Amino acid sequence: MSDILTRPEIVWFIIGLVLFCLELVIPGFVIFFFGLGAWVSALVCLAWSPGTNLQIIIFAVVSLLSLAALRRIMKKKFFYSHGKESDDVEDEFTGKEAIAATDFAKDNTGKVDFKGTRWNAESSTHIKEGQRVIIIKKDSFKLLVEPKNL
Repeated sequence: MSDILTRPEIVWFIIGLVLFCLELVIPGFVIFFFGLGAWVSALVCLAWSPGTNLQIIIFAVVSLLSLAALRRIMKKKFFYSHGKESDDVEDEFTGKEAIAATDFAKDNTGKVDFKGTRWNAESSTHIKEGQRVIIIKKDSFKLLVEPKNL
């Protein structure tokens, strides 16, 4: 076992694997590129026998260049952009009908029921319990509503 850990390509491979696993639990999509640098270093060690200093330089250069060149592209490809996600969330709420669960006055917080969930809500007018309201906007965990015109 100790003979395996003296081979630099195995050490770099394990370092890369650990970094890829850390990327799964730490947000930010940065550690991935250091894992990529470690695996490129492992491949270089497998093909040639560079010294320790050159291995570290290869790791650093590949990690930083791939981070600078690919992070934005890969983040757009594999993760939602904030604009698209925000639009989808707004479509889920905006213009939909809810029912007031409590009375609440202008600019005070009350409660409304929407899709089986009770939400904090505010309105620019007085809302009575049981009144049907239309959702104007979702602001974090609060809905901005107005009375439904019959």
